Amino acid sequence: MGREFGKLIRVRHIISYSLSPFEQRAFPNYFTKGIPNMLRRTQDSILRVAPPFIAVYFIYTWGTQEFEKSKRKKPIDFEENK
Repeated sequence: MGREFGKLIRVRHIISYSLSPFEQRAFPNYFTKGIPNMLRRTQDSILRVAPPFIAVYFIYTWGTQEFEKSKRKKPIDFEENK
């Protein structure tokens, strides 16, 4: 009656390979090699990544405090109006 779906047309000079989903493992060595590798890579890069984030956090909190402080009225400016 016709060709099956996926092989409707013959394409020349293109070779494709595939592996059956029943022959492959979705998470091979995930717990034995994947998680320890992630922890090792995190430990290796934490000293390069964390200091800029900490510095930006302190600068941001200091800037926010200074902004809130600058929005307040100074009582000395209004003493002569009493």
